[in-house]
Amino acid sequence: MPAEPTTPKGRRTRDHLVNAGRAVFARNGYVDARMSDVAEEADISMGGLYRYFKNKEDLFAQVIEDLHQRLYDASVARDHDFRTDPHGALIEANRGYLSLYNENRDVMRAFIQAAHVEDRFQQIWRHMRERHVDRFTAALEKVHGITQVAGTNARLATESMACMVEQSAYVWFAKAEDHLSAVDVDTAARLVAHTWHRTFFTD
Repeated sequence: MPAEPTTPKGRRTRDHLVNAGRAVFARNGYVDARMSDVAEEADISMGGLYRYFKNKEDLFAQVIEDLHQRLYDASVARDHDFRTDPHGALIEANRGYLSLYNENRDVMRAFIQAAHVEDRFQQIWRHMRERHVDRFTAALEKVHGITQVAGTNARLATESMACMVEQSAYVWFAKAEDHLSAVDVDTAARLVAHTWHRTFFTD
């Protein structure tokens, strides 16, 4: 991958290209997107585009890296204390994740498509999930002393919950046109948080 830009102008150009790429991937999907489409969207020459990204895989990886960090930051409860109000904290954290996922559902649909055709994106997808799982597992043990769920490691239970949220978000938002009825973010957050809470805080 080309070196990171070192000047403010270079960083602004790179950000502009990432935004253009995000629009193209959201519109066309990963497989059908072309670097020429991104160059046209960004109003830049192909040579200018390739100075920053060597191919569409590298460009999409940057789009997803940016979105991944935003999803990670969004899925934190700030108004509800996980120690004293775990149910409220779970609703808030899931609402943050699902809301941002819904806003970026076209990019996330392209990401799932990419993960099925490129090993690199399979690895990114796994890393994204593992960051969330590691953070929650650590908080669960630190705040509530929970290390086992249903006779097994709490991390495995957390992973199952994370997979549930991923798939629910994909079905309800990324593939909303195939769903029988629209699901709003608040309803989605309450449903998945209820399952999280029953898994970890009820016998």
